[in-house]
Amino acid sequence: MALIWPQAYCERSDTTKLPTKIEQNTNMKTLKDLFLDEIADMYDAERRIVKALPKLAKAATCEKLKAALLAHLKETEGHVTKLEQVFQSLDQKAKGKTCKTTVALLEEGGDIAAEFKGSPALNAALISAAQKVEHHEIASYGALHEWAELLGNSKAAGLLEEILGEEKAANATLTELALKSSDKEALGECDCHNDSEKECSDRQPAAVRRGIKPAGMNRKRAGALV
Repeated sequence: MALIWPQAYCERSDTTKLPTKIEQNTNMKTLKDLFLDEIADMYDAERRIVKALPKLAKAATCEKLKAALLAHLKETEGHVTKLEQVFQSLDQKAKGKTCKTTVALLEEGGDIAAEFKGSPALNAALISAAQKVEHHEIASYGALHEWAELLGNSKAAGLLEEILGEEKAANATLTELALKSSDKEALGECDCHNDSEKECSDRQPAAVRRGIKPAGMNRKRAGALV
């Protein structure tokens, strides 16, 4: 004898209807969504960095480092403008989304500036903090440039390539400063405070001459660079 199943088991109600393939594709995030999200992230990051760089430059005691940071400030202001042009190429209004990575890195930079104030390792610490930000930017702009090309947006790709090149150049400048003076200064091998135009020579260790004691290990909270 054939079994007769209740109608409830045979028919699917409208409330449990599975989404169609078209509906699934409509709700799915795309590469363009990811691109816009990351552009908003970097737009926020660059505006925060514009505010932070003058503070880093003020904390530095090496004149060459001050000059490098202030020169990159001008470039960073240009990056903000270029990102606004990227938004325009997508027919989008420029808006930022809190970049948590940049916020954290700039807060750490403020802590380091406070902890090593008066220390021969100050400039090396500031370079390290600045390069952490640069490395994040280089990684981000590298991905964004690639995505812009995949999306066929040549204008955005060109603007992002320009920003990426300037970030790489800024990072290279910081590396050069660290290798030529700041790292040696941190070891007490040369006196580069307010004397960055001179090459380090066989002089009495700066820390010994000034009687500077190494900074304490307990990091003091400072005014954040954000």
